[in-house]
Amino acid sequence: MKRVAIFGLGLIGGSLALALRDKGLAERIVGVEASEENALKALELGLVDEVVEMEEAIEGAGGEPRADLIVLATPVDVTPVLAVKVLNKVTAGQTVMDMGSIKEELCEVIEQHPARGRFVATHPMWGTENSGPEAAVHGAFAGRTAVICDREKSDADALATVEAMYEALGAKLVYMTAAEQDLHTAYVSHISHITSFALALTVLEKEREEEHIFDLAGGGFESTVRLAKSSPATWLPIFTGNKYNVLDVLREHIHQLQIIRRLLERDDHEGLAAAMKKANTIKRILP
Repeated sequence: MKRVAIFGLGLIGGSLALALRDKGLAERIVGVEASEENALKALELGLVDEVVEMEEAIEGAGGEPRADLIVLATPVDVTPVLAVKVLNKVTAGQTVMDMGSIKEELCEVIEQHPARGRFVATHPMWGTENSGPEAAVHGAFAGRTAVICDREKSDADALATVEAMYEALGAKLVYMTAAEQDLHTAYVSHISHITSFALALTVLEKEREEEHIFDLAGGGFESTVRLAKSSPATWLPIFTGNKYNVLDVLREHIHQLQIIRRLLERDDHEGLAAAMKKANTIKRILP
């Protein structure tokens, strides 16, 4: 690809820029960024060659060609409207993709757009608790799963462009509908963040009474609560945008906690051991 435009230069967009450079997949990378601070940092770090306005990113200027690939790595609450604005300006031969954690609303918004075929809805299953351009890392998507949603609604050449990019970055491709993606991601990603936020709040509340509680915090606590450092600006739109799926998994999670609580209250050692043994079978998914 000669020219790639990335909208949103935080963790995901910045890491994609690094990956494209490392693999030699783009001759020139331009960014679009609402935050002036993030734009300056992205330039300082060399994530992009230039930060420009939306129209120039898509259409090119000063003799530059149109962007071959336009990537939306923005917060999920702004992506649907942005996707429409971008699709209004693209021409045949340009490909648009997103990298957001939820898909159903986005795909519904662009469903009837005349340029819908130029759009490929994707979700790379990778992230960290950090945010901003300085959080970008090399090799972010290697060995990770990238979900492509509603692929039959994308033009064959646009789909092939995105598939080839992810494969070159070392990602494994999985195909789902937008609704399936939102449901499954609630179970394997969103609930992990909610649980981490809740655990952090629990310990912070207890710490008001026990001043030395954090002196005892070890690796287990650190790994469990790590996601609570994640940015509310990123996760509030995800939780609210995927509200019904998140509530569904949250109800089940609370139910399982209540079962464990009752086993402890009854001193049911056998039942508690059986529950933990059943939980151990997660090794089938996470070896």
